[in-house]
Amino acid sequence: MNHPKFEIYEGNDGQFYFRLSARNGQNILSSQGYASRAGCENGIESVKNNGTNDDRFEVKEAANGKFFFNLLAANKQVIGKSQMYATSETCQSGIEAVKRVAAEAGVKDTTV
Repeated sequence: MNHPKFEIYEGNDGQFYFRLSARNGQNILSSQGYASRAGCENGIESVKNNGTNDDRFEVKEAANGKFFFNLLAANKQVIGKSQMYATSETCQSGIEAVKRVAAEAGVKDTTV
């Protein structure tokens, strides 16, 4: 499957996770752990539904001076977290990438 895509995978802890990759194949958003595949799939749907809304993104600065963003659901729960970025501008570019690709991205389930 080509990029962009969501990839569902199982962690060493037995939980299900997803990551969203951009058109260039780079991971731009990662999820928390879910106890079930269905919960993970619901998380992906939440990214698709919330990922075009500017109000759902929050930019944070880490202790090391790098930047990352969280994608939030309507209830302010974190749906996904980005990688670390050197500047707030490159972090904003990551947000724009999620907004561009989340709704159209396919899903590859590596757990089946």
